[in-house]
Amino acid sequence: MFSLEIECAPDERDFLIAELWEHGSAGIAELNPRVVRAFFDDGARRAALLKMYPGARLREEESRDWVQAARDLLRPMSVGTRFYLVPAWRDDPAPAGRLRIAVNPGLAFGTGVHETTQLCMEALEDYLAPGMSVLDVGTGSGILAVAARLLGAASVTACDTDAVAVEIAGKLEDPPRLFVGSADAVASGCADVVLANISPEAIVRLGPDLLRVRRPGGVLLASGIESGEVAGVQAKMPQARETRNKGDWALMAF
Repeated sequence: MFSLEIECAPDERDFLIAELWEHGSAGIAELNPRVVRAFFDDGARRAALLKMYPGARLREEESRDWVQAARDLLRPMSVGTRFYLVPAWRDDPAPAGRLRIAVNPGLAFGTGVHETTQLCMEALEDYLAPGMSVLDVGTGSGILAVAARLLGAASVTACDTDAVAVEIAGKLEDPPRLFVGSADAVASGCADVVLANISPEAIVRLGPDLLRVRRPGGVLLASGIESGEVAGVQAKMPQARETRNKGDWALMAF
């Protein structure tokens, strides 16, 4: 058994994790927002992996069930005032008054552990009223689409430019309408709430379409933004209605 410690940008971390699983990782630990440690059996191709991830730090590990060890670190968690996130392999019931969402960490962005996902879920509690329509741009695992449905959205559409993410979201128990693509493929004024938990660069680039697909009086909830990047996003977007922070991350409501 050996491990690779790999550094990455925070907005690339979950895609890196999904890629490492595809390359046969036996378990993955998120050391911090910028560093993950991936464990591999001795039969894995070390040289190929090191070539694929230059700069990765190699470490020999004791032999143990790293998948189970990684799972043992994950516990159910409450998010906002309404949600209760539970790893898919556990059967913990939700406390009274909370909505249970099963999550499968490591498959695609959006497990609920990350501050940006929590910010979006908390903002949904405040901005989404039953009967509204929702568009989730860059849906990842689909967790925000699930949250919107549980809060009473009448219709939920989700998209992602990553076909793997769309495939994963399509396996949800009650999947939203899904397509591979982005906001530029969506009709104007189609959503009361537009979600974009992506990156500051993508938010600015897609900004005209994200605002175009929002209905009059609706809201765009944009996250995936580090706190130090808020001013840069604000300079290229309309005045935000509010900005929320959690840890080093921010959500902007337009």
